[in-house]
Amino acid sequence: MEALCANAHDLLRRAGGLPIRVASKSIRVRAVLDAVLALPGFSGVLAYSLAEAVWLSDTIDDIVVAYPSVDRAAIAALATDERVAERVTIMVDSVDQLDVIDSVLPPTKRASIRVCLDFDASWQSGVLGHIGVLRSPIHNPRDLRELAECVSQRPGFTVVGVMSYEAQIAGVGDKPVGKPATGLLMRAIQRMSGAELRERRAEAIASVREVAELEFVNGGGTGSIESTVAEGAVTEVAAGSGLYGPHLFDNYRQFTPAPAVAFALDVVRKPSANAATLLGGGWIASGPAGEDRLPQLTWPTGLSYAPREAAGEVQTPVTGDAARDLRVGDRVWLRHTKSGEPMEHADSVVPVIGGVADDPVPTYRGEGKHFL
Repeated sequence: MEALCANAHDLLRRAGGLPIRVASKSIRVRAVLDAVLALPGFSGVLAYSLAEAVWLSDTIDDIVVAYPSVDRAAIAALATDERVAERVTIMVDSVDQLDVIDSVLPPTKRASIRVCLDFDASWQSGVLGHIGVLRSPIHNPRDLRELAECVSQRPGFTVVGVMSYEAQIAGVGDKPVGKPATGLLMRAIQRMSGAELRERRAEAIASVREVAELEFVNGGGTGSIESTVAEGAVTEVAAGSGLYGPHLFDNYRQFTPAPAVAFALDVVRKPSANAATLLGGGWIASGPAGEDRLPQLTWPTGLSYAPREAAGEVQTPVTGDAARDLRVGDRVWLRHTKSGEPMEHADSVVPVIGGVADDPVPTYRGEGKHFL
């Protein structure tokens, strides 16, 4: 808990007074969401699923869904409850998504839907091609304005915000451990991408403001807070993973979050003197498959994955000098690459305060919720 608190306050320091919207994808524990939102400077949730947002809206009054949804049951739940519709904002990058909503309930039979427009923040490099993630098809300011006009003129929808996530800056470390050349290249890419986005995003937001009264402009993530908040067009920044401090964030120069979450696996057998087998362990992070997606063997030090098995669904053999001292019944501690995914494997988390374990609190999974 001390590490979580330190990370939260460091995010606030880095944001320099701009509000931080908490990315629930990286948290997935309601008790943690509530605790962070109670801190001045954190405001609202960036949800990853409309069904999740509807569920959270029972206690949280400002939720933006980061991804478009065609979940008809969740759309119906949103559209038929005025209180939920006032608290939840959907994400749109195409009129096709509006058509789906209207097919569930026409405007005359539902509450007005709050809409956030998703503006593509990737960089189209003349040399390297597309740099970033494949999200919104709305890349230039003219297209964003046209979408804003279309949504604003359509009955039953109100444009209230714009989001653009620069994943190539926020989600990619600029100082990867043991890869100095890659770090130099990434820093150059991020500088050029950031400069291009700064001008394009400012033009796009100014254009949309001529069409709609925006309540918020959301940008960035844990890895890009400093550069994102420096843009005058942005009114809030998103962050989530930086609260837990997974080992993905060991690869950044400007900040070093404290590891606030870890998980332990039991040693269940000794196949040889210098090896031990752990039960489970294949908690692989999303993204391109590779060693950097594996959980990090943290304690005891001196352990390595068996190269032909790595982290397995039902067993994870480890080798190395430290494995000689492991016995059946011991535990090995690991850090996950990202933040939210471990919570999909666990029913609860145990808060540790001053070295003393408190009562467990449920994850989404522990509350019987599986949104993706």
